[in-house]
Amino acid sequence: MNSPNEPVATLPDGVHEPALTDKSGTSGRGHIGLIVFGSIAAGLLLGVVLDFLVFGGSSEPVITGLALLSLAAGCALLARLSARYTDQPQRWARTAAIGFGIAGAALLILRPSTHALGLLGWVWPILLVVLVVWIFRESRRSLHSWSRRVLLYPALVVLMLVAVGGAVETALEATTSNQPASGGRTYVVAGHRLYLRCEGAGSPTVVLFNGLGERTPSWAWVQRDVAPNTRVCAFDRAGEGWSGTGVGGQDAHQLSADVHGLLAAAHIPSPYVVAGHSVGGAYALAYAMDHPSDVAGVALIDSTTPYQFDLSWYPNFYSVAHRASGLLPPLARSGVARLYVHLAGGSLPGDAESQAQAFASSPRELSANRVEFAELPTVLRQAKALKSLDGKPLFVLTAGAGQESGWFAAQDRLATLSTNSAQQTAQRATHVALLDDERYAAVSARVIEAVVAAVRTGSPVSP
Repeated sequence: MNSPNEPVATLPDGVHEPALTDKSGTSGRGHIGLIVFGSIAAGLLLGVVLDFLVFGGSSEPVITGLALLSLAAGCALLARLSARYTDQPQRWARTAAIGFGIAGAALLILRPSTHALGLLGWVWPILLVVLVVWIFRESRRSLHSWSRRVLLYPALVVLMLVAVGGAVETALEATTSNQPASGGRTYVVAGHRLYLRCEGAGSPTVVLFNGLGERTPSWAWVQRDVAPNTRVCAFDRAGEGWSGTGVGGQDAHQLSADVHGLLAAAHIPSPYVVAGHSVGGAYALAYAMDHPSDVAGVALIDSTTPYQFDLSWYPNFYSVAHRASGLLPPLARSGVARLYVHLAGGSLPGDAESQAQAFASSPRELSANRVEFAELPTVLRQAKALKSLDGKPLFVLTAGAGQESGWFAAQDRLATLSTNSAQQTAQRATHVALLDDERYAAVSARVIEAVVAAVRTGSPVSP
């Protein structure tokens, strides 16, 4: 305290003594640390609610646009509260809110195509890097609190990683060539192009139906093993793999029409043995339903059933997976999917593995998976109309490892579709191993060959 005789220091007019701030973030007025925490938490919570709970499973522009609007809301909240309740107004947050808000609104209004989003990949990472660097500089000047290092800086690091990952992903998408293997080509069917790859020779021709997320390279082991015995053909559905974008919704009947037109365009005569893995099994059954005179036999490899939603666990699984499917294309756009696929690895042969990984990490392919997954309830409902295969050879192969309750009973029900059926369980095989593990893919190939043999000889199908 000054003594009565000590002069009191004064400041010039218009100059105020700065408020004292301690390391807890408490200034002369307000708690800036708590406001930073609450603003970041509010933005994250809003993003989760919008992108997963409310609009889960939506298209990439919608998911990304809502994420940007959530960032904008968090920044706007920080700007408003810090100015009103503290002596450390974060004016940079208002500018950031405007930038994120404009970008998010533009995506929601314009709904750019996957191709357009790919072109934007040459621009948005640069803009995001500039914004992050600017926020870092401005926050060092205006934010004097533990929250800058503990909360804001980690958030900026995440945004910087997204920008760098997006730049790398864009460059890799533009420079990496994912060419189909020799022996395959595309055919024009109903105004769009479908890719087909056949190996071997002989009749009946085996037609392979991909599961969800699978493309023609997924069948590499199986095709190699079946080809010495008969012709075996794999194809990519419209909008997937090496096929062009389709016209209209791809329900079971539309897909069957596409396959029928594709085989006709490629001059591959019936009879066919249709074989499907996972969801591909339901597509194979739908084709047998729509074109019964073309189909001589069916092989189902750990197949989805038309009554999938009757399984106790499946409706909840589908709801969560459908919502999550909308998050995958934006993650792929920032390089996360490519990193995950690379670390997870795979066991397909040679070029097939690199081709499958390229598809699994592509924003286009993950967007196609989202659309297909959304259509799945319709596909399964349509496939229920198939009540019998009229004694045609049917083989049901089931993976023995990692199955949920009710799965084996559902496989038993599939076997009742024909009076000429056989079943087998690959005891140690997982669902995916029946295609991508060489040992268990050989089991899948033998099952297909058993159906081919039954068709040729007119005898009962046998394990």
